[in-house]
Formats: sequence, C-alpha cells, structure tokens
Amino acid sequence: MKNEEEWLLKEKYNGKPNKKFKKDLMRLKKGEPLDYVIGFVNFLGCKIDLSKRPLIPRKETEYWTAFAAGDIKKRVDNSQAKGLKVLDIFAGSGCIGVAIQANVAGLLCDFAEKDAKLLKQIKINLKNNFARTPKCKVIKSDIFKNVKGKYDYILANPPYIPEKNKNKVQKSVLKYEPREALFAGSDGLRYITKFLREAKQHLNENGRIYMEFDPPQKEAIERMLFKYKYKKWWFGKDQYDRERWVVAE
Repeated sequence: MKNEEEWLLKEKYNGKPNKKFKKDLMRLKKGEPLDYVIGFVNFLGCKIDLSKRPLIPRKETEYWTAFAAGDIKKRVDNSQAKGLKVLDIFAGSGCIGVAIQANVAGLLCDFAEKDAKLLKQIKINLKNNFARTPKCKVIKSDIFKNVKGKYDYILANPPYIPEKNKNKVQKSVLKYEPREALFAGSDGLRYITKFLREAKQHLNENGRIYMEFDPPQKEAIERMLFKYKYKKWWFGKDQYDRERWVVAE
C-alpha cells in the first residue's frame, strides 16, 4: 500500500484515525480499490458515491465526457438546446449523466441501467450533487428495452473487455468490481453490437452518440457503423493517445 493511499484515507477521518480507519486500512492492505474504501471518486467536479459498488469511473471516461459536455454546451450556447434530450446508457454509477448536467446549465439527462441496485446508486448521486434533485428519468432497462422516445445525445460506456483478456485485467479489478460491467463475450463486442444496431431508432435528427470502446475494437466498430448506416462518425483519442471513443451521427 502506498503512503499516498494511507494519507487519503486519513483525510476521510479528518486526520483522526479510529477503529473504522483501522478496518479501512486492512481493506486497503488486502487489495480493495482505494475509491471503494473512501466511498467516492471525483468526476468532472462531481462527487460520485460508490456505496452500491458500481464500476469505478475511469479517467479515460472522464476525458471524453468532458469533450461531450463541451459539445453539448456549444449547442446550448448557440440556442439550439430547446428541449435538448440526453441519455446516459449502461449508466452504472451515473457519473456521465450527473457530470453532463452539472457542467451544462439547465440540461436534463435520463439514465438507463439494468441493475436495480445501481438505479439506487444513480439516485444517490443525483441527490448528492444538486441542490434540487433534477427531474430526470432513471429507467430500469437492458440497453434500450424500456427506453421510450428519442434523444439528441446518447452517451454510452458499455462493457467491452473480451473474456479472453481476463488475465490482463488487474487482480483487484477482477476481485472487487462488477464483472457484468467489464466483460462482453469472447471479442468484447456483445453489447456494443446490440447498442449500435438499436441506437439509431432512439436518435433525433442530427442526434449524436458518444461511445467508449477498447482501442483494438476500432476497425470492427467502423464496420458496424457502416453496416447500420450511420451518416458519419469520427474517433477520439484519450489522454494516453489511444483511440478510445467514437462520435456517430
């Protein structure tokens, strides 16, 4: 365990270690991720609670979410946002949708997530990050199954790790984080394929998709976008110069 992690843990208890601190210290020593032990993570200026054990938000996701927020804000500033509708799908903790609403004034974002426990997590994060809980929909849905209507932006961080790459995933991730939020069949494309096939039906005219993926999947995703007749698309690089997300119209 790094000294920095112990220092951050002390911050949780205002520098006054007690019995709970010692228990948390043991959790860290056993390899549990620091973010779970502390109980939250910062994401684009939002405090994202992790008490229901969702997938821990990654810096790569934060990076493209900031780009998406800038894109949406640009439309708002250009007075194109009357009734603008946004959906955070495969929502998990709700970090993407919460951050978008926090960074674009007056915007509402709906959430779609199939795990009932994580629907509660999303509601916790909405309540914790806004003076008044936004009147957005939190929908129990396996991808688009229970999603009605169309959106101007659909923001997606689906499971995309191929099962064959399990041995490349950190042990602490495998042990503590939800596998259903990580793995997606032998090639990692199980959910991406279904998402891209159905998403067009839920996009308004000139609507956009932002979707995260594993860099080696780029060519397969490009073939899907062509197959499902998206008008245009482009790929974005993360902070490590890897093509990590796609924007499609």
